[in-house]
Order: sequence, then structure tokens, then C-alpha cells
Amino acid sequence: MTTSVSNSGLHFRPPRLVVRRDGPLGGYESALGRAGFEHVAGADEAGRGACAGPLVVAACILPGGRRGRIDGLDDSKVLTAATRERLYHQVTARAVAYSIIVIPAEEIDAFGLHVANLAGMRRALGTLTPSPHYALTDGFPVSGLGIPSTALWKGDATVACIAAASILAKVTRDAIMTELHDEWPRYEFAQHKGYITPTHAAALAEWGPCPQHRRRYINVRRALRDAADMGENGYIGSGEPVTRVEIA
Repeated sequence: MTTSVSNSGLHFRPPRLVVRRDGPLGGYESALGRAGFEHVAGADEAGRGACAGPLVVAACILPGGRRGRIDGLDDSKVLTAATRERLYHQVTARAVAYSIIVIPAEEIDAFGLHVANLAGMRRALGTLTPSPHYALTDGFPVSGLGIPSTALWKGDATVACIAAASILAKVTRDAIMTELHDEWPRYEFAQHKGYITPTHAAALAEWGPCPQHRRRYINVRRALRDAADMGENGYIGSGEPVTRVEIA
């Protein structure tokens, strides 16, 4: 397989990579290792589709050989919570390096989800020690890394280091949302983790958004408008009376 990659915005073709589609998840890393890239990092995020809570981005370099082959490693979304927890501890114990970046809701509102996501990817990959020689990202390309990189569709299900990063991000974010549940129990963040489920939508309609909700999301903006329409007797998730809400 030959693919275009990006190095600080410059596009070129790397050495020809031969990856078995039916092979183990470490096939991409092994192929890149044979091409001279010793440390290959994967990056992925959790919380992109949620309307509340932070976006969490992780990057990970797994060791080569048998130590880097972790049984059961897969896209975090298809694993049970117990399996993710088990794999999280194996990944952190075996990784050559890993980094986890937490991007709060207010930063997502300030810069937009995609911009915040790209910035988180750069930060996660840029803080790995040792530094990666090549980066593999899930879904979309990330420019400005200073190293060659390739974006892979469904990379979290086909590439070991991306799958590992997805587990690091997901387990970290789930723990954060469980803690936020203690502070904002009426939204039941521990159950749906801030995603737009019927239960979450009903709580949002009843109580309005709390400070952990992302104001750029249409359902949150609608809830803000509805709360404002309730007048001075209405309450939003903070428990403070609604007197005026401005929607940008």
C-alpha cells in the first residue's frame, strides 16, 4: 500500500508499505518500522459526539514485538467498560510513551470542536517522550506535526497504537464524566457520559444546561432559549434564576 502523508504541510510519498488487511492490529506499525520509523504514535479522541463534558485526546507509542501485542485490543467503542479498564492498565504499563490531553467544554465553545480537536492532537503527539518518528491519526489528517503522518479511516479498529489511544481517551473521559455526575446528578452523566440520549435530552429540557454543556451545540442552544423563555421564575442547571440569556 502506498499512501500520501503530510510533514509540516508538505506532501510526499513514503516507502511502499505492505500491510495485511487480515493481519494483527500491529501491522501498520510493523510496516513503518521496516521502513525505518522506529517510534510510531497513534492518536484518537473521545467525546467528540457528546454535548456535555470535555473532549479527551490521547496519543500512544507501543513497543515493537511481542510486548506491543496486547490481546483484545480494539476500538474502545466496541468494548465493555470492564474490558476497557483492563486494557487501559495494560497499555499504560507497556507503552513506550503515552499522553492524555483534556479539553474543557469552554475551550470547545471558544474555538469550535474541530479546531480544539486538532489542537489536542498536536499537543498529545507533541508531548510524547520519546518523540514519535511517524504519526497515525484516526479519521482525519492533522497538519503542523513536524513529522510524517497518515490519517486512516476507522484507524481505531485497524491500528494497534490508535486503538490504544482510543482506550486511553475513553477510559479517562468516562471517569471525568462519572465525577461530574456527583456535581450535577440531575443530568445522569455517569450513565450516558454527556451523549445525547433520551434521558439526557429530557433532563436538558427540564433543567436547562449546566456549565459543562457545550453552548455551540444546537440542542444546548435550544435549551438555553427555552430556559430564557421561562422568565425570571425559571432555573437553569446551575440552580440560579434565569433573567437574561444571550445567544450568539
